[in-house]
Parts: sequence; C-alpha cells; structure tokens
Amino acid sequence: MTSAHPHDTSIRALYAAFLDGWNRRSGAAVASGFADDGDMIGYDGTHHHGRLAIAADFRQIFGGHQTATYVAVIRSVRPVAQGVAVLLAHAGMIPPGAADVDPRFHTVHTLVAVEEGGRWRISLLQATPAAWHQHPEAREALTQELRGLLAAAP
Repeated sequence: MTSAHPHDTSIRALYAAFLDGWNRRSGAAVASGFADDGDMIGYDGTHHHGRLAIAADFRQIFGGHQTATYVAVIRSVRPVAQGVAVLLAHAGMIPPGAADVDPRFHTVHTLVAVEEGGRWRISLLQATPAAWHQHPEAREALTQELRGLLAAAP
C-alpha cells in the first residue's frame, strides 16, 4: 500500500477546481490549474497542449456544444518523485438535460501534478473510458457509488 501524499489536500483541490471549471463550462477555469506546458487528453483521445491552448480549445467547445457534467470520486493521491504526484479518480458524466450518470460514459481520470514554485499544477490529465467490458459488476458498483454522491449533494 502506498502512503498518502504529503500535499494530498492541495492536489485534491487542484482536481476539484478542474471539475468545477468543467461543470461551469469555463475554458479559463478548466485551464487555470494546468502548467504552462500541461497536456490534457480527452475522453475521445483528443490532445490539448499548453494552458493557453487548453483555455482556448475549451472556450470554443463549451461555446458550441452542450457538455456533460462530471461527478467524481478520488481513489488515491500518491507521490511519484520529489515534486510529482499522481491522482487517480473515477468520474461519471451526467448528459445535458439528464439528472443521472450514464454508465456508458464512466471515466478514469489520471492526473499528474507537479510542484512549480510552491504551487501544484496539472502536468497531464487523461480521461480514459471505464467500460469494464469484462467486469460489468464494477461498472454497476461505480454507477451506484456516483449516484450516492449525487443524492448526498446539496
């Protein structure tokens, strides 16, 4: 078992700010936690490189498309090396106009955080589909866990 990262709270907050920016449909807010040369690989494999490009790309995406809302549970934050950590989360997407997560769009978020000048920044955030074709019980368990988070939300 890996010990928790000493900056666990800061790294969790970095991910929470990303989700908040996404759910508010703000390209600037999505990008604000990224390092200048940070990368984001979306659910469909699209690669966005650099904080400014991420902001511009998502400003355009949010302006032209209804996007799903994320609800997520962080599974771990662990150190990789001095000034580097990995956060692993499972996220569900609530499609536009819906009130529930759609299990077809469950996602694994992998976030690599780096410490730059005393602040944690996102170096890489990758969204990977969590289809779990061989383990439908795991997909169903995640669906129920995410629904529980939705029910507990104010």
